[in-house]
Amino acid sequence: MRPDLWNQGVARALLEPTVALFERWGTRQAGLFTFPHSTKHVSLYQRFGFWPQHLTPVMAKAIEPKDAGAPGSRYAGLARHERASCLEECRALTDAILPGLDLAVEVEAATDQAIGDTVLVRDGGALGAFAVCHVGAGSEAGSGAAYVKFGAVRPGPDAARHFDRLLSACEGFARSRGAGRLIAGVNAARHSAYRALLERGFRTMLQGVAMQRPNDPGFNRSDCFVLDDWR
Repeated sequence: MRPDLWNQGVARALLEPTVALFERWGTRQAGLFTFPHSTKHVSLYQRFGFWPQHLTPVMAKAIEPKDAGAPGSRYAGLARHERASCLEECRALTDAILPGLDLAVEVEAATDQAIGDTVLVRDGGALGAFAVCHVGAGSEAGSGAAYVKFGAVRPGPDAARHFDRLLSACEGFARSRGAGRLIAGVNAARHSAYRALLERGFRTMLQGVAMQRPNDPGFNRSDCFVLDDWR
């Protein structure tokens, strides 16, 4: 928004039709990322049914050229006839985290727009985790960086192990594309995932607060190993 139009009700005028659109779509859960220190932002979104929950640190780690990382497989490397079944596997994985959660558009966009790729981690033949990664100028990562737009691990007793493998694969992807750092966001409610990033050397570069409508956790839960930041 242009600075000369601040404090004139423009944000409220934009939010009213946006929330109405969510209702027409039958959206069961909506969320956003905003500034935790801004009472004005939090108050504005509360008027529309969004409620502040946990902080979301956006974290980064330097990638050294010598750090190979585990390669994982890549969506872009699949044959055309294999991609449809891969997307179904991704849908099934995210649906197990939150019914209706579907990242197929983001997976395809990263490849089709040449702004990144999707890292796939398998356990035997089954998909255990995946991450949509952007890289470089023209993407959400920015020049010299790789960025995990969204990453998720299949729930279950092996989730922590698969998450560790997924992080290694993302680091390997960043290195293979010449990125000097890897950026990833994680909501602090996903405590085990947050601690795993800290233990691997990620450090917070900025943080926001997640606000949700209605005031339900969605997939911001301690049992979820998910990477994203909703910016």
